[in-house]
Amino acid sequence: MKPRVYQRSYRCGENTLSLGERTLIMGILNVTPDSFSDGGQYISTEAAVKHALQMASDGADIIDIGGESTRPGHEPVGLDEELRRVLPVIKAIHEAAPQIVISVDTYKAEVARQALLAGAHIINDIWGAKEDPHMAAVAAEFGCPIILMHNRKDRNYKHFMDDVVADLKNSIDIALRAGVHKDNIILDPGVGFAKDYDENLRIMRSLDRLTELGYPVLLATSRKKFIRTTLELPADDVVEGTAATAALGIAQGCQIIRVHDVAQLKRTIDMCDAVVYSKDHPTEQN
Repeated sequence: MKPRVYQRSYRCGENTLSLGERTLIMGILNVTPDSFSDGGQYISTEAAVKHALQMASDGADIIDIGGESTRPGHEPVGLDEELRRVLPVIKAIHEAAPQIVISVDTYKAEVARQALLAGAHIINDIWGAKEDPHMAAVAAEFGCPIILMHNRKDRNYKHFMDDVVADLKNSIDIALRAGVHKDNIILDPGVGFAKDYDENLRIMRSLDRLTELGYPVLLATSRKKFIRTTLELPADDVVEGTAATAALGIAQGCQIIRVHDVAQLKRTIDMCDAVVYSKDHPTEQN
């Protein structure tokens, strides 16, 4: 039985981003000094643009730009500083390669608004439109896709997966009430956020429960702590572990995979897609 996948088309500037034909790859571009695995590498606009172009060349369909680290114990970044970090990079990438689809990784509505005006096309909100009450309205105003990630400020789960589903449904309701079109909503299980090691493994086993909610699902496991813990390896040496989680996600219906190592993960994703998205050929030889 093939996993459930959703057909969607998003107009993103000069490009149309299509879901349902193959798995899309989102390349991570952290323009922060303190991200957990690549902090400080791309804080200059020149370095950030170069890396974005390389990821696009390697096969990234979306470049996800974030100006605030979300690692455990991170220091919150003020509005002005986050704008200072992300806007020049978004503008420079958009000017250098307007065909590149850009998402902005932020939970601040004003950052999202200014990023969209600067050339971004998608909002990626780690708080699922719950932290800033104006975020969903910005997505509705621009008619852009919004990624609603599962997150919460406590881990007081009564029934873990039921609670995760309920939390995501709450985010969906917030977005719909604000006027976001149903087809512009994408879900993210929030692996590594408000979840311990066992809970991260459990959600990886239960991704099909989220893909059955009626919305495409993005999976972001790249270099996450539960992989590093399992393999007892540092963040820059877990590409195989990330690939394993990507394959598990695609097998359960996840349609976007967010990664650091685009070229390496594309090989895994292409192989998965050959199974998940191919037509049946009864006479095909192995």
